[in-house]
Amino acid sequence: MLRSKRVLAIASAISTALLVIGGSLVATSSASAAPVLPKVPMAKSVGKGEGALNIVIWAGYAENGSSDKSVDWVTPFQKATGCKVNAKVGNTSDEMVTLMKSGGYDGVSASGDATNRLIYGGVVAPVNTALVPSYANISPFLKNKSWNSAGGQMYGIPHGWGANVLAYNSAKVKPAPTSWSVVFDPKSPYAGKITAYDSPIYIADAALYLMKTSPALGIKNPYALDQKQFDAAVALLKGQKKIVGEYWSDYTKAVQSYESGNTLLGTSWQVIANLIAADKKITIASVLPKEGSTGWSDTWMISAKAAHPNCMYKWMDWIASPTANAQVAEWFGEAPSNAKACNFTADKSFCATYHATDAAYAKNIYYWTTPTSACLDGRKVACKDYAAWTQAWTAIKG
Repeated sequence: MLRSKRVLAIASAISTALLVIGGSLVATSSASAAPVLPKVPMAKSVGKGEGALNIVIWAGYAENGSSDKSVDWVTPFQKATGCKVNAKVGNTSDEMVTLMKSGGYDGVSASGDATNRLIYGGVVAPVNTALVPSYANISPFLKNKSWNSAGGQMYGIPHGWGANVLAYNSAKVKPAPTSWSVVFDPKSPYAGKITAYDSPIYIADAALYLMKTSPALGIKNPYALDQKQFDAAVALLKGQKKIVGEYWSDYTKAVQSYESGNTLLGTSWQVIANLIAADKKITIASVLPKEGSTGWSDTWMISAKAAHPNCMYKWMDWIASPTANAQVAEWFGEAPSNAKACNFTADKSFCATYHATDAAYAKNIYYWTTPTSACLDGRKVACKDYAAWTQAWTAIKG
């Protein structure tokens, strides 16, 4: 059951010899060369649990009954494995990267704007999926992707995913929008009532729109932008700022903004639309626009220096199992990664609402991926990395 009171805060120059990834320096042969994949050993077996597990999570990913007595998948795990869970909430992907680099945690539920920084920074280890039985039932369209694998090797277990949809007040936004143009057009009739996600990764939303509407720019991947493409996306967002009423990163505030009338439409998550619909203060609708959308897919990753590797492997198998995956997905408000989880949701229409097993729907989503100077679309030119995106976002926001 979704709960509106639960807390969820989901949120550079590069030399020719070095690539900066989340504060770590990774040697490369040139500015546009692919970063070197650190040699981190992979587990060959899983033994008895070490009795403890320290993980970094998005709020709502490791419920133990303290928020709601009926919502608890941690206690059964602890009883089954003997691994006592200590969960630290990371409020942003940047915070999660920092926490994992501290070395005090066994694993993390990382989004795609953090995973590559962790992989190429040598912070996490490759995952032996043969040691995670639940992996067999993970939806195929979530496996071996740019945000959870490298060098043909999985670096985590897919957890849950969702699209960044266009949500709108259906009583006041007419006709129903079908394109992102309604939030980027400087002459939008909803100027001042538009909302946008407050994060450097939102630059990808502008890049995706330009990819579909300005083909001359040659954008093939919204996370792989050369200087010209990057400048165009930044310019679009600077123009958009003039018509944006509010930027959001806390979903509860996004809900409040719609319900108060301060926001009429903008980029959103399905969980936000569902919570607004449940409150029944306004009528809300959401759509995946014709250009497609960005989105997020979270991955459970194990630290390269995990003090409790057996417990972390046991946790990855547990949280990706049908029952637990259904529980966390329904509580959090996301599509579960395990296709069999749909048989265990309390709301039997849940997976249909979130398009959980809809590969065609998922194909229209460009999942958050950490931008690097080595272009993710394979071009042998320099692209703008995440540090540059962060600097640009500060300038965009003013």
